[in-house]
Amino acid sequence: MFCENTLEIWKRFDWNGSVELQAQDVSLQEELGFEEAKTFFHKHPEFISDGFDFPVGAPNAKGYYDLQPFGKNFHLGEDWNAVGRNDYGDPVYAVSHGIVKFAGDAGPGWGNVLILTHRLSDGQWINSLYAHLSKMNVSKGDKIRKGKKIGKIGDANRRYGPHLHFEMRDDFFLPTGGGYGKDIQGYLSPKEFIRKHRRFKNTRSLR
Repeated sequence: MFCENTLEIWKRFDWNGSVELQAQDVSLQEELGFEEAKTFFHKHPEFISDGFDFPVGAPNAKGYYDLQPFGKNFHLGEDWNAVGRNDYGDPVYAVSHGIVKFAGDAGPGWGNVLILTHRLSDGQWINSLYAHLSKMNVSKGDKIRKGKKIGKIGDANRRYGPHLHFEMRDDFFLPTGGGYGKDIQGYLSPKEFIRKHRRFKNTRSLR
């Protein structure tokens, strides 16, 4: 997440892997459960991922750049901004087929958050997280196609300059977290993962 004054983030950092008061972990009752997700992909194999694209500037993040990359200042995601203009209200796209795991307000540091769950044909689970949204177009349990407009870029109720905070995780059960941390277990470098998984055959079956 990008704040107007990065120093303020460092002042709040507790060095145990979180930013103080930046987020409240989502209640399990508000999330799609693992068994529900498994059942969904077995019943609807056409939603198994056939590849990934970027969450803004479809296709290929055209007209956008990553202001704060994964790993910089212990950042656990990427901050996407439009080049040379205010991007408040710009569309946010699903990076792949899947199902909505969570849709709601995740706390003052996050604002509106969407989490999508994706299943690869090799059985791997991937979650993509989209934060600070000004609008959400989908709800928990919705079926999602790659490229669907799922929300709009926001600023977490004016807490930050407008941008999309975007994360990718390979741990289904990873909590919302704080956006920054030393422990990167379960987190992926989004650009690196997407570039390595742009297109692959959807076998519509799980190994």
